[in-house]
Amino acid sequence: MSMATEFKDFISKGNVMDLAVGVIVGAAFGKIVDSLVGDMIMPIIGKIIGGLDFSNMFFALADIPAGNAGTYVALKSAGIPMLAYGNFITIVLNFIILSFVIFVMVKQVNKLKKAEAATTTAATAEDILLLREIRDALKK
Repeated sequence: MSMATEFKDFISKGNVMDLAVGVIVGAAFGKIVDSLVGDMIMPIIGKIIGGLDFSNMFFALADIPAGNAGTYVALKSAGIPMLAYGNFITIVLNFIILSFVIFVMVKQVNKLKKAEAATTTAATAEDILLLREIRDALKK
């Protein structure tokens, strides 16, 4: 079997396509959650704790040059090393929110699967009862 044929078989399998779709949808969903955290949740948290902007919470690990604005973006573009703990807090909150949303989604899918399995089991139970009656009748 040639490598091209093997590759074609590998790519055309459903699992690879499902994975590709999952990665693409996951990346898009990640952008939505980033926007939710950065544009909606973090400003509210910042307002609650006194108007702090988490993006500007950092420690500069070198001297800040004169004339620099001293903001995270300005120092980052100037190449000043920083310990950006505010950015870390944002990323951790982003992860927690994303994990919670995925948890809720999986929980709902499992609930739907249980409901579907219950209806399927009920239909199967009638079939099994009928087969048992036939088996018992044949034994007599």
